Amino acid sequence: MTLNRRTLNVLLVLTGLVAVLLMATAPVEAQCAMCRASVQNNAAFVRGLNLGVLVLLTPPVAIFFSIFIVAYRHRKGGKDNVTDE
Repeated sequence: MTLNRRTLNVLLVLTGLVAVLLMATAPVEAQCAMCRASVQNNAAFVRGLNLGVLVLLTPPVAIFFSIFIVAYRHRKGGKDNVTDE
């Protein structure tokens, strides 16, 4: 499957924006207030809990993007926008 130039440019811009956002964000804790209050004094456990929350967030995000990509590819009746030459 080949991508046209416009699609590649859009993907490049989106990748760049995601990279900038990841580098520009302040460190945050992926915890609710109750979880943070209960483990506030144990730094190693807090890091593990943050990592666990992020790991558990990965499958739903992957599923969402997979559905989005399939819907995007099939938006016009399932035919690719490839021209025969």
